Amino acid sequence: MKIYGVTGYKNAGKTGLMERLVTEITSRGFTVSTLKHAHHSFDVDHPGKDSYRHRHAGAHQVLLSSATRWALMTELRDNDEVPLADLLAKLDPVDLILVEGYKRDAHPKIEAYRAENKHPVLAQEDPTVRAVASDCALDVTQPRFDLNDTKAIADFILSEVGL
Repeated sequence: MKIYGVTGYKNAGKTGLMERLVTEITSRGFTVSTLKHAHHSFDVDHPGKDSYRHRHAGAHQVLLSSATRWALMTELRDNDEVPLADLLAKLDPVDLILVEGYKRDAHPKIEAYRAENKHPVLAQEDPTVRAVASDCALDVTQPRFDLNDTKAIADFILSEVGL
């Protein structure tokens, strides 16, 4: 499986870019899965639901299944966060996995950048950032794309991973 990341600081446009890339790349006939890193606690379950009650009773894993989807939740409790490589191994084979976040990991990435956030440009110091998608002109050595030029960004990523 091929892996490519979308990285950048908060509110840089990562999620919107991911969404547009999934739509663009799947429209070309490729299969795509996504993996997103959250820097905060999150919950996909809701208080009062049976699965929530199972987890809060102490279950290590709860698997929900229906005719339309299934989801497996694993409670880490006091254990360390699972490394990206271990999470990738849990995904079914597809043509491309797009990873949102994980800016410190070694996979190739494109940086989403918005001028209004006034953050430093990660690409200037991170060799794993192969290109920048921004809403402004930037002085970078990597290729730079308009943040909204999804087709060109998809072309670049697919070329980078050999698809």
